[in-house]
Formats: sequence, structure tokens, C-alpha cells
Amino acid sequence: MARILIPIDGSETALRAVRWVIEQIRAGVNHQVSLLNVQPEILSGHARAYFTKTDLDAFMAEQAQEQLAPAQKLLTEANIPYESSFERGHAPMVIADHAKKAGIRPDRDGHRGLNRVSGLLLGSVATGVLHPVDVPVTLIK
Repeated sequence: MARILIPIDGSETALRAVRWVIEQIRAGVNHQVSLLNVQPEILSGHARAYFTKTDLDAFMAEQAQEQLAPAQKLLTEANIPYESSFERGHAPMVIADHAKKAGIRPDRDGHRGLNRVSGLLLGSVATGVLHPVDVPVTLIK
């Protein structure tokens, strides 16, 4: 059974990756599915000056759950078991580290279609995951 990690950022493209995995499982491919959302660390001194660590942690957990919910719903409706988690940090490194520690191959990663500047910034997540891992990675547009 292949262990599949699907990074979820709340985008439609990430949901396409989930739908693709659902199609593969329905076609008879045996996958164990894990969803991962990565929230950035809040480094701004202004935010930390006005909010407690508990407040920031709760906010990050809420954001992660909002972004994970549509993917969880698709898998639940398809009767496909999955694991779901969120972590904080630099997304490419967190995804690669999560995959290595859990023995999961990060095989599906949505690629968002954004304007040039945002696309360069967010597209670097997919590129950043490719370098530190030594397992196949499939990008879904």
C-alpha cells in the first residue's frame, strides 16, 4: 500500500489532487491517505505584541481546519479513510520533514494558478519540496 501525502493549502488545485487520489482508489489502487496543512509562523513583532501565544495557536489551528475541511469532506463522502494534521513553519521543509518522519511519500501536491508575484512565492513551495525529498512527487495543476 502506497502512503500518500497531500499538502492542503485551501486551494482548488489541492482539492483536484484529492479528487485524483479518490479516482485512483476507486480504480483499485491501494493508497493510505494523509492530509497536511502547513501554517506559516507569525514572525511579526506587532502580532506577538497584541496577541498571546495561545491566541495565535488557536488562530492557526482554526485557519488549518478551514483549509483542510473541504478535502476531508471529499474523502469522507467517498468513504476513504485518511489521516489529517497541521504543522507550522516553512512549508517546503515542513512537508519534506513530515514525509520523512512518517514514512509517507509526498506524492500529490497541488500547484496554484496565481498572478505572477504570488505564483512565484507560493509556487516555490512545490519547488522547495522537490529538493529535500528522495521520493517521487507528482504535481497536479
